Amino acid sequence: MLSVELHCHSSLSYDGRDPVELLLAQAEAVGLDALAVTDHDEIDASLDAAEKASEYGLLGIPGMEVTSADGHVLALGVEELVPEGRPFDETLDIIRDLGGIAVVPHPFQESRSGVMENITRAELATADAIEVYNSRLLTGRSNRQAERFAREYEMPMTAGSDAHISEMVGQAVTRVDPTEPTVEGVLDAIREGRTTVEGRRTPWRISFRQAAGGAKRRVKNRMHEFLP
Repeated sequence: MLSVELHCHSSLSYDGRDPVELLLAQAEAVGLDALAVTDHDEIDASLDAAEKASEYGLLGIPGMEVTSADGHVLALGVEELVPEGRPFDETLDIIRDLGGIAVVPHPFQESRSGVMENITRAELATADAIEVYNSRLLTGRSNRQAERFAREYEMPMTAGSDAHISEMVGQAVTRVDPTEPTVEGVLDAIREGRTTVEGRRTPWRISFRQAAGGAKRRVKNRMHEFLP
């Protein structure tokens, strides 16, 4: 079994803080086997992390968190930018056409762009997997809803720290049982449901700090856009 972090953000995300080197170093320090950097609507840092991962004894999985018209979708295994703003079903098709798998993070948390505000349960069931444990939820209710849904529809389950600072990488991990320790092997194992999940909730003070830092960086980035 491989211990895999499938959901974390670098400084390339508008709400992330740290460069990929710190994310990789933390993943190595906590004993992970693989890491996917999943920045919001960006992929360059993830490709950089995937290339450097072997220096830290890790398998690097390229990917991103796509802002579809209906909410967030993790695109794991893609090496090209998935366009944002497309409908949920179209976003899934694009991810698969690019050789990736579509995992829906925090689907029942509307305040964080969870898709269930905008799509049906039948549509959610067309994804490749559901994130059933997200460390940044302040209560466990949305996680429990996601797990119940995944079990009802017999869908593969994943976990993710959703870390926006390097210290939180590895708070939640997906244990994956691939036939071979490669990106393709991990993606196939997730798609086929050969996973288990485990995790710890991000401490509230850190969740609030991450959110505040993200809001500050978002304002700063927008100001830069308007400066000559």
